[in-house]
Amino acid sequence: MTFYPENDSHTTSEGYDESVFTRIVKAGPRTYFIDVKTTRSNDYFLSITELRKNTTPSCVVNERSKVFVYKEDFEKYMRSITPSQLKNE
Repeated sequence: MTFYPENDSHTTSEGYDESVFTRIVKAGPRTYFIDVKTTRSNDYFLSITELRKNTTPSCVVNERSKVFVYKEDFEKYMRSITPSQLKNE
């Protein structure tokens, strides 16, 4: 886990700051990168990246998928994945 204090500047070429919080979860052939980042206007958003390694006869191919959850949707997103909500469906 990596944590960058809020007063440090870690701006990337895309204009977004680097992660203020990062967690890496390894799950078999998949690795998940869970990042809390800041926008140019200093709002937070959640970036979830899935990295899958697929082996073909000729090489290893890394496939990447990303999901962004923005500040105004945090509460709905977290409610939808909490165990108490999952039992009700």
